[in-house]
Amino acid sequence: MAKQRMLKFVGTAKEMPEKRDASVRSHDFNEIYREFADQKAAEQAGRCSQCGVPYCHTHCPLHNNIPDWLRLTAEGRLQEAYELSQATNTFPEICGRICPQDRLCEGNCVIEQSGHGTVTIGAIEKYITDTAWDSGWVKAIKPAVERPESVGIIGAGPGGLAAADVLRRAGVQVTVYDRYDRAGGLLTYGIPGFKLEKDVVMNRVKQLEEGGVEFVLNCNVGVDISFDAIRGKHDAVLIATGVYKTRDLRDPGADAAGIVRAIDFLTASNKKSFGDDVPEFEDGTLNAAGKRVVVIGGGDTAMDCVRTSIRQGATSVKCLYRRDRANMPGSQREVQNAEEEGVEFVWMAAPVGFSGDPVTSMTVQRMKLGAPDATGRQSPEPIEGGTYQEPVDLVIKALGFEPEDLPTLWGVEALTVTRWGTIKADFGTHATSLPGVYAVGDIVRGASLVVWAIRDGREAGAEIVKFLDGAAAVAAE
Repeated sequence: MAKQRMLKFVGTAKEMPEKRDASVRSHDFNEIYREFADQKAAEQAGRCSQCGVPYCHTHCPLHNNIPDWLRLTAEGRLQEAYELSQATNTFPEICGRICPQDRLCEGNCVIEQSGHGTVTIGAIEKYITDTAWDSGWVKAIKPAVERPESVGIIGAGPGGLAAADVLRRAGVQVTVYDRYDRAGGLLTYGIPGFKLEKDVVMNRVKQLEEGGVEFVLNCNVGVDISFDAIRGKHDAVLIATGVYKTRDLRDPGADAAGIVRAIDFLTASNKKSFGDDVPEFEDGTLNAAGKRVVVIGGGDTAMDCVRTSIRQGATSVKCLYRRDRANMPGSQREVQNAEEEGVEFVWMAAPVGFSGDPVTSMTVQRMKLGAPDATGRQSPEPIEGGTYQEPVDLVIKALGFEPEDLPTLWGVEALTVTRWGTIKADFGTHATSLPGVYAVGDIVRGASLVVWAIRDGREAGAEIVKFLDGAAAVAAE
């Protein structure tokens, strides 16, 4: 009977949850996709071919048991589906919303390769976990045995929170330090509500708090507390700070007022959605309302900025990217959503200068693709004489992020970093050059995906438990 509910991909077409009309959704920060109904989720899950070599599983950084929980969903066994999903993913409701499934699980779906349209894995994952929350299946962490050891985690983003979950389930005492006034990192302040509504993140933070995780917020390590003090207080330390230093523009006039960092723009918008008092938003510095906006960059952060600008009431919104559409790093699904909402993409274009202070116009250089660079991508090259002036009131830099110089900021020169400034950590254990200190996520990988940070955090949490076990065994001898 179970088998009859699967393999429906030939007769049942791929169907995403209903997307709210662009003319409506572009005026609010609510998520743009509606929920699957029970019957529709089961129907779409039943399209899975249950293939012998599930590439969706292989290409998921967490190696989620996707075919298994799709089968359970098709059979109506949703609580079992949730428990299986949660077994490998600390935050499935978040990954179901923000993972670039088109580049990971769905992009490698076998039936997608055969022309039948991928299984809508992300939407089903979101549906399963939202149902679990609504049904009370998500419980607070209750360790079987409490341990005396404590671990300090620096950074309350996805990597740090995933490690905190693993450590608390093992009974370890956990304290998380974060510079912001709310936990969640980029999940809270970097990703807009139309992709990830904030109560989804806050529910997980509350679950961790109820499970015994202590949060020390508004705490800037190196200023409010020293790194050495944290090491002295805990039996092990995990660094999960992420990368927040913005790559800058070096063009003439790039220091003018009205040219802002993407992280500042998005943080102000998200704080406003919480009802916070945000002076930089109120005075217009980080507010796109009534302005001609240009966002520079082609990644997912750039997509977040252009779509946020539309919702804030910008007069016009353009996205400048120096390569073509096929070569942009951001999700094609996000580009489509942005275009539907009124964003204009200017491909093969880059800024070369700015005029006015505050900025009033920018000089744009038209580009062409030349020979491949070291990564194999074609390098953008300027077209001779191909410049023009673009009037603008707000320029948002979404050029990517770099690591802060943590050894200098924290006064810990023995903390080894790579030539890119990221922390050097063992890829298997996540151990750094300092005994008992581990590191995960973007501060090790460079700017990457949330799902990779979750994987790193889960692995590091397990490795720290092994480290504590070893220390306890030595002490007992």
